Amino acid sequence: PLQLLRPKPVPKRSKTSQRKPHEPQVARRLIKEIFSHFVKMPVTRDAFKVVEKCSERYFKQLSNDLEAYTNHAGRKTVEMADLELLMRRQGLVTDKMPLHVLIERYLPLEYRKLLIPVAVSGNKVIPLK
Repeated sequence: PLQLLRPKPVPKRSKTSQRKPHEPQVARRLIKEIFSHFVKMPVTRDAFKVVEKCSERYFKQLSNDLEAYTNHAGRKTVEMADLELLMRRQGLVTDKMPLHVLIERYLPLEYRKLLIPVAVSGNKVIPLK
């Protein structure tokens, strides 16, 4: 009767059975919100899976390109100039459509405040660098 009350020992995991590290992914909900904002109609599950896969590949390629631009410049940190160059090469930023206009058009106010410097009273520029 005493053996029945003792908890069974849990077998230890061997180091060979550990999970493989997986790459981070953009949240499905975020992709769905962004996609549904622009599509404005119902989307089947199969179609959404394709959209997910395409957006994953897009962000992976975007990251690789930004890394290449940064390495080419001899830096270890991605800067705004790298992103602007990438968007210019993709045709999103042009002389008629600068990056600031895209930021103002598509990003919420809290992100706009972070990305676009704003002059305020007292000769201060926000965000301070």
